[in-house]
Amino acid sequence: MYRHRIKAGSEYSHMPGKVVCVGRNYAEHAKELGNPVPNSPLLFIKPATAMVAMAEPVALPEGLGACHHELEMALLIGQPLTKAAPDQCRAAIAGIGLALDLTLRELQDELKRKGHPWERAKAFDGASPLSEFVAFDQNLDFASLTLRLTRNGGVQQQGSCGDMLFSVENLLSEISHSFTLVPGDVVLTGTPAGVGPLSSGDQLVAELGDFLRIETVVL
Repeated sequence: MYRHRIKAGSEYSHMPGKVVCVGRNYAEHAKELGNPVPNSPLLFIKPATAMVAMAEPVALPEGLGACHHELEMALLIGQPLTKAAPDQCRAAIAGIGLALDLTLRELQDELKRKGHPWERAKAFDGASPLSEFVAFDQNLDFASLTLRLTRNGGVQQQGSCGDMLFSVENLLSEISHSFTLVPGDVVLTGTPAGVGPLSSGDQLVAELGDFLRIETVVL
């Protein structure tokens, strides 16, 4: 069973909870998919069964069409957060890490055309590979962090967390007014442009600034 881990430490003491995701938090990603830039965070949830270790081989669903990579900064929640003001939110972050928001793009497009929810395309078992987490420094400037995903030696995604439409503090505040966040929950903060389909045998390297570098392979 998947358990959160803090880098250079032990397993996190709380069981994995839900994953709260935000769509279109980078303007260039919204544009590349032909989606409007939202005026407020577009939120959706994945269950705990979506979480797997990113360092393990990434398994793609079979027979469901193209599965796209979406690299994101992940936040591990360490304190309950409900109806919080932005300036109260940093204290609830236990760690920062990386996530792949795996997306069955053809299925998602079909569901969107029908006006149906996205869960079948976004929340399947194994849909959220996660790295270990780095203990959060309350003085960290999120705008200084960069994301990069390399696939088979070529850079696929690269962006700055400073380009997020909704800052970490505002995003957590907005989420906490709809869904109480509890220890063990994970928040994904959006993906920069460059998403695309994965193929069996792909070699991936995911990086979060100088904090994390994760190598993995697609089955």
